[in-house]
Amino acid sequence: MTGKTAFETRYGFARKDVRLDNWRLRPFSQWSFQNVGELVPSVQVAAAPGGEDQAKLLGALLDEKVTLAGGPETVEAFLRRSDTDGLTILKGGRLVGDWSAPHMAFGARHIIFSISKSVTAILAGILEGEGVFDPEAPVIQYIPEAKASAYGNASVRNVLDMTVSLDFEEAYLDPESAFARYRRATLWNPGGGSESLAAFLLTLQRLAEPHGQTYRYRSPNSDMLGILLERASRKCVGDLLSEKLWLPLGAASEMSVTVDMEGTARTAGGMSMTPRDLARIGEMMRQGGVANGRRIVPEAWVRDTVAAGGSHEAWQRGTMAFLFPKGRYRNKWYQMGTASGAFCGIGIHGQWIYVNPRDEVVIAKMSSQPEPVDDVLDLDIVVFFEALSRMV
Repeated sequence: MTGKTAFETRYGFARKDVRLDNWRLRPFSQWSFQNVGELVPSVQVAAAPGGEDQAKLLGALLDEKVTLAGGPETVEAFLRRSDTDGLTILKGGRLVGDWSAPHMAFGARHIIFSISKSVTAILAGILEGEGVFDPEAPVIQYIPEAKASAYGNASVRNVLDMTVSLDFEEAYLDPESAFARYRRATLWNPGGGSESLAAFLLTLQRLAEPHGQTYRYRSPNSDMLGILLERASRKCVGDLLSEKLWLPLGAASEMSVTVDMEGTARTAGGMSMTPRDLARIGEMMRQGGVANGRRIVPEAWVRDTVAAGGSHEAWQRGTMAFLFPKGRYRNKWYQMGTASGAFCGIGIHGQWIYVNPRDEVVIAKMSSQPEPVDDVLDLDIVVFFEALSRMV
């Protein structure tokens, strides 16, 4: 029998063709980004009973035009050009609508990559509010065995704000780099299982520059944060997510986070959730830490994260200042420095949670962009979000 399976008809390739060595490449990513748990060990975090409502179409909004670098473009054309898989828009806390690509069913989970960092930082804010986690403490107060690593004289604040002077590069496409070894330790690449994530992190060394001076985007910092939270709370990340965030948030669908050989969560990039639930996180942040009438994270922490805290000078010394020229970075969230007061979380391959306080808009965008990082497209996405906020 030589006919195509339903899977092959939908995606254009067979399930057996998707492997650890290609799951982040197109076309396979159009399926794997929604099914990471079939490739990498993962912990599931249950939602409250009830489930999600039906999709609400964006309707005529899709035909509206936005002016981008290449000229006018309809909303739907840009969603397709930017390889969007799923989109949810909220206005004033109410659902404007959803959009899904043909290969992503409404209500499907999707990996959010480095927006996981922003979610993990929310846990840090919650534990800080409970008095069990000190963002100004030295890392070794919680992890004494980090003394001989780059973190030996770093503070938790350095970890939260990406100002650890870490001798490490995010070389996504170099199979021989330390980054590839890092991904093996997370079980994201073939050949993993001989070195745990925690063991890898403790081998990292520092640069000559003091900590705290320069924003350096280094994902290991955010995995270190997950371990710090576990040490401080004496609970695993999965339990923290469930107890402190997911159930209080009123999330409608299960989420998950990938884990390594020892069960250590990939808090830098391993979380998967639906666009609706990611939008709920954004709305909770827009509301100053409140969801469903319940305070989840202290208001002072949210204000510091999205408006007041962070060093503009450290941001300017980093390599991402072109994206947000007036920006800052605080607690693993980006302050965009725009007149709208917008802030966001960003993940590779086109994951975004965008929050616009002035226009009361939240946009969750999940994608399968072919390249991990596309600076030109990112600039268009920022303009698109600002324009879309004014439309709705």
